[in-house]
Amino acid sequence: MAQLEQIAAPGSEWWRSAVIYQIYPRSFADASGDGIGDLPGITSRLDSLKELGVDAIWLSPFMTSPQKDAGYDVADYRDVDPLFGTLADFDIMLNAAHARGIRVVVDLVPNHSSDQHVWFQQALKAAPGSPERARYIFRDGKGENGELPPNNWESVFGGGMWERVIEADGTPGQWYLHIFDVSQPDFDWTNEEVREEFRSILRFWLDRGVDGFRVDVAHGMIKKDGLPDYTPPADADSMGGGEDDVPYWGQDGVHDIYRDWHRLLAEYDGDRALCGEAWLPTLKKTALWVRPDEMHQTFNFGYLMTPWDAAELRDVIRNSLDEFGAVGAPSTWVLSNHDVVRHATRLALTIDNPQGDGIGPKTPGKPDPAIGLARARAATTLMLALPGSAYLYQGEELGLPEAMEIPDEFRQDPTWFRTNGERYGRDGCRVPLPWEADAPAFGFNETGLSWLPQPTEWTTYARDAEEADPTSTLALYKELLAVRREHGFGSGSLVWEDAGDDTVAFQRGAVHVLANLGSTPVALPADATVLVSSQPFEGASVPVDAAVWYVKA
Repeated sequence: MAQLEQIAAPGSEWWRSAVIYQIYPRSFADASGDGIGDLPGITSRLDSLKELGVDAIWLSPFMTSPQKDAGYDVADYRDVDPLFGTLADFDIMLNAAHARGIRVVVDLVPNHSSDQHVWFQQALKAAPGSPERARYIFRDGKGENGELPPNNWESVFGGGMWERVIEADGTPGQWYLHIFDVSQPDFDWTNEEVREEFRSILRFWLDRGVDGFRVDVAHGMIKKDGLPDYTPPADADSMGGGEDDVPYWGQDGVHDIYRDWHRLLAEYDGDRALCGEAWLPTLKKTALWVRPDEMHQTFNFGYLMTPWDAAELRDVIRNSLDEFGAVGAPSTWVLSNHDVVRHATRLALTIDNPQGDGIGPKTPGKPDPAIGLARARAATTLMLALPGSAYLYQGEELGLPEAMEIPDEFRQDPTWFRTNGERYGRDGCRVPLPWEADAPAFGFNETGLSWLPQPTEWTTYARDAEEADPTSTLALYKELLAVRREHGFGSGSLVWEDAGDDTVAFQRGAVHVLANLGSTPVALPADATVLVSSQPFEGASVPVDAAVWYVKA
């Protein structure tokens, strides 16, 4: 029975309805053979992405960096790290993508820099209270001799959020703030010099032709006045998504920054876009980031973190369309990225797994891979039918699970080291992709080198193996994206339908969408013709952990 019709935001800009594919450059394709992916590798595989049917790619950081946090510690915002190539390689990749009708979004990391950034090196050599130190958050310590940190904040990566420096005269001095690793000092965004520097950085990449920016830690750039003590709940997500009034997350002052950036991007042709990584406690607060004069998109982490439960999924979809629609923005939909357990594994977990903790060899209650893959395929089938923009993470189109069995000696995530191995971190979703079943490093390169070890069982997930299998996850993704484009699912409205408590069901124009999250099959109407199904089935009932798109005669 039809219920309330929900309408996505109006407008024809590309980012409102785009399917955007996240590339983690060091793990996508390696042309140099050194075991680390690079920009020429991306260029060499662009035809595969065109065949997949995506509208845009988002590149995780490739700028100059000492790589203490996989490039999220930037030393030079206007150049390419030699690991990944050169600016010329970037221009070649950008032009090749555009020639294929694929837009390019780049990752920008404005909350913090590397400690190797020239500004921070200048700050270390300068005196307390100097203009050089004013670009970052330096404070005197507490205690008789300043030996205690300025407050009790704990780093996202574990340990304290403050590091004491040795002054030019060799004595212990001030402390600087780092929300993340000690090698990632936070900028002071109350400083106009910082704001002007990032306006210049934005223009540098916009002038090269990029189509937009994914803004890292978009909710962290302003800290509460006075930097008051704060202790998060024991079960809090590392990025603060479930907490309210955190003094270093979601402060109102960030909105002035994005209004400024919005005006800057509007000077350029082509509907350049900003997408924010903002982990916030409610969808209502998240929608504040995409008011008409601020960002264009922000990630829907509420949707990503929703468990495999029909009622909860219906609620988050309704709320997303309501809250984003109320400010004239499209909702975004995402199931995996470089910071969370891949959804082909996560959706079958039987234990709580806070964002950032990761999973590994000693994680209890390991998920059933068959259940995980079935749910992942169904979840994607559901997601790609929703109005708005969808984000895919490299490898999910192959059904890749989390790489859980990485030996300790190969782990590289700062979380693993800063928690002394108590939290596995994010390495498991960052393992290099398998392209060819019988090639060295599964075709990631020609040398067989790989910066993280690839599971041997990934032979069956290799792209060339899946290309030959009409029932593969890759085949499903291609079909979903083609039908999504044909029916214009990225825009328009949906009408909710009632197919039972354990289902998520709605109508998109003439197409009906039904996902079965229950324990028994769900019957389709007698006159249904299935367009796409997440798993093959016979008869007239949708299996458990499956989703279909169908039309009626």
